[in-house]
This record gives sequence, structure tokens and C-alpha cells, in this order.
Amino acid sequence: MSKRIVFLAAVALLSLGAVVPSQAEVNQINGAGATFPYPIYAKWADAYHKATGIQLNYQSIGSGGGVRQIKQNTVDFGASDAPMKPEELDKYGMIQWPQVMGGVVPVVNLPGIGSGEIRLDGTTLADIFLGRIKKWNDKRIAALNPGVNLPAKAITVVHRSDGSGTTFIFTNYLTKVSPTWAKDVGGAKAVSWPAGVGGKGNEGVASYVKRIKGAIGYVEYAYALQNKMTYTLLRNKSGNYVAPTSANFQAAAAGAEWGKARHYYLILTDQPGAKAWPITGASFIIVYAKAKQPEHTAAVLKFFDWCFHHGQKMADALDYVPMPDKVVKMVETTWAKDIRTLDGAPVWTEGMSQK
Repeated sequence: MSKRIVFLAAVALLSLGAVVPSQAEVNQINGAGATFPYPIYAKWADAYHKATGIQLNYQSIGSGGGVRQIKQNTVDFGASDAPMKPEELDKYGMIQWPQVMGGVVPVVNLPGIGSGEIRLDGTTLADIFLGRIKKWNDKRIAALNPGVNLPAKAITVVHRSDGSGTTFIFTNYLTKVSPTWAKDVGGAKAVSWPAGVGGKGNEGVASYVKRIKGAIGYVEYAYALQNKMTYTLLRNKSGNYVAPTSANFQAAAAGAEWGKARHYYLILTDQPGAKAWPITGASFIIVYAKAKQPEHTAAVLKFFDWCFHHGQKMADALDYVPMPDKVVKMVETTWAKDIRTLDGAPVWTEGMSQK
């Protein structure tokens, strides 16, 4: 089920001391896309509304829907966990930037087994989602989990039914660790799933996994926490079994070379590092480089700049990874250089930063 962040009218916050924008200013920002960052966008939006009186109306409909809506000019920004390729951005006259990073985690419903009590490696996880491993006490799972009482229960695979950046991150990882997955399925926002049932959004996958005993799915880590779901450990590129934690997401992101990535096109799965969580990714914001409604684009930039400078503790609290300061500076430089009105005037200047 898709979600939407819509907060009360600015006038309702007068009693809280909020600054209400004048009628000449934009007082609502409209966006759509990825469900992966929805929990942190909701938290940021609430805090920003209280601070400024400006609302964020964000439709959590999946990355595919977000890209589609920004292409159709029905929103002020699109959000996607699958970065658009530089050639496609150039074609549509768009730019993108990474706003926040986080982890995708396998979650299971196995009564009597808690979080971190089951280990999986990449090839075994791929074979589960390929439908090749059908029971939890399969010898391959048992070999990774000596001493664990695995049930002789059928595995129900739960995957996304919609075009999804979470799926892009997950399947991109599987293509790197399983030649069979790479050949037969591949990595994309939507794939032809060999097995299982589909749920819409991270919310839908979480709901199915919670209801079906023996289920396994994949969700953004904040959804696993909020829904008190059981997550697995994963073997990373360095050969260590690691848990999905903010510190391990940061370890995966530590070597990211954003400055060398054209249009910030960078994928963080299967990164080296002793503690690196192998299914880590960034979530991206997409706007037009030539702003057709510059006041709306400026409002988008002000909101996300505020999030960069004032939202780090909120991101940490939900186990997202804020963008490093040097990346924030790069992004702000990109805004100033590349985002223009139809007349060629800059939409963003350094003096607008919410530092």
C-alpha cells in the first residue's frame, strides 16, 4: 500500500511559533517515488513543517513511479533508489543527487528464531529467490548454520510487485554474487521473478513476511526495525558475517567516490571492507535542470539542503547514513552550476544554504 506524507496546513502551526510563508511563496512541495527512504522523509518533513510552515506531500509509490511522474511533470521532484543513468538524465534534461544512504535486508518469519540467528551467503540467498532451495532445513542453509534448529518448513519467497529501487539494489547485489542470477534474472527495478509472491512497496513486502510462516523477503532496514522483523546475517565480500547496522552501512559507503561518478551514478552493493553490509544503497532525488517552475524547484532544494544540514541526527536515529559533508558541498555546487530558469538564471545560490 502506498503511503503519502501530508502535514497540516501551515496556519495550524501558528501556536507552535512556526514561520508561515507568505502567499507569494511556495507552501507545499510535491514529490513521489521510492519507499526505501519514506521513514526518514516523513521525519524530515514533519520537522521542516514545524520549522518553516512548508509542507511536503510525498507519495511513496516506488522508484519506478517516481521516475515516471517527474518525467510527466506531475511532481516537483522524483525519488529513486535506482539512479538514472547519465545518458537518460541528459536525454530528459534532468539532474540527480544522492540524498541519504541505507541498507536493504533479508527478513524472515521463522518462529523461535530471532534476528541475527541465521546466516546466509550471497549464492545461497540467490538460490532461495531463484526457487532452487525450497525448505529451510536444506543442506546448504544447514551448512551455514551449524547448531541452529532449522525447521523442515517450505520457504515462501516474497518480492516487490511494483517497480522498485529497493528491488534494484537487492537484485544488483544478487547479480554480483550469483552468475546464475546474473544470467537468468538480472538486476533492475522490476524483474521476472522465478518464484514467490509480490507485495507493493516495502510496506507490502513487510506485511506478507509477517503473515506467512516460512517467508523470506527484503525490505529497507527502517521497515525491519519498525515492524520488529527478524533479519539474517549476510556474508560480505571480505568473508565476514555481518549484521545490518548503521555502522556497517557506513563501512560499505566509506569508499564511495562520488566525485568521479557522472551525475552521481554510483551503486554501493558488495563493497569491500571487514564490516561492510553487502546490500547498501543510496536514494536519489531527481529534478529538471531547466526549471519550468523555478520557485517550486527552489523550494525543493531548500528542503533537501535543510535535511542535509539539520537532519543528520534524525537519519542516524532511523539507521540511515547521512551524506558526508564533502558530498553535500559537491551537491550544492552542482545545484548552483546546473539548475537554471528557462531564461538561464541560477535557481540556487550559495547564500540559500541552510547551514
